[in-house]
Amino acid sequence: MGQLRLRQLVIAANQIETADQLQRILALGKPFVDIGVGAFGLTNAVYAIGDQFLEVVVPTTQDAPARRFLDRNGQGGYMAIFQVPDIQATRNRVDGMSMRRVWNADFQEIAASHIHPADIGGAIVSFDQPSPPESWKWGGPDWNETAIAGALTGATLTSPNPEALATRWAEALDGDLSDDTTLSTSDGPVVFENGDKTELQAFHLRLDDPEDVLSAANDEGCVMSEQGFWLAGVHFVVN
Repeated sequence: MGQLRLRQLVIAANQIETADQLQRILALGKPFVDIGVGAFGLTNAVYAIGDQFLEVVVPTTQDAPARRFLDRNGQGGYMAIFQVPDIQATRNRVDGMSMRRVWNADFQEIAASHIHPADIGGAIVSFDQPSPPESWKWGGPDWNETAIAGALTGATLTSPNPEALATRWAEALDGDLSDDTTLSTSDGPVVFENGDKTELQAFHLRLDDPEDVLSAANDEGCVMSEQGFWLAGVHFVVN
């Protein structure tokens, strides 16, 4: 019926200017601003890369879950959104694991559920089933026209117990572990590494002009690494 896909990665930031900065660094197209996230006390910007997406969310109310996340953790990786081939089977599996689904949607174009981050660990995990499979409601009506060339090729989480975290994510998503700490998706691996904090730390990208991206990140004053740059608490690994 299809494989597990990594369709969208989300940063929680203190200000929407972070989205503008990300747009300049990655030479992204026009963002989609989804007024629907106002229900979560947020404003946002969603950028298309190929048929995948980067999103920046910024809380607009003090009681927004993202506000609590920022107060507790600082800026950083907030959510990972996966495409699953059978959402009802995934919902049944998650329920059987006593993981709380804190939000559910069933639109004609897509069905989705969010798992409470305290239950799965590391981030909010959303599992979604778009119809048709190549579509993506959360990217807005014109994402095909605004997408740049490239792809999300994976993500990295850290945890004091990466093996247990990897197992929990794989079991919830019915995904395959290629080893004890690597969750396979058709877009690339989600890797779980040892670290003091449990967090979604790195986004991996393939872009046409990585050298231009790194130069732009340096010009923006980002902390640079051998593989990429840091922005709003996320390590962007670019190749």
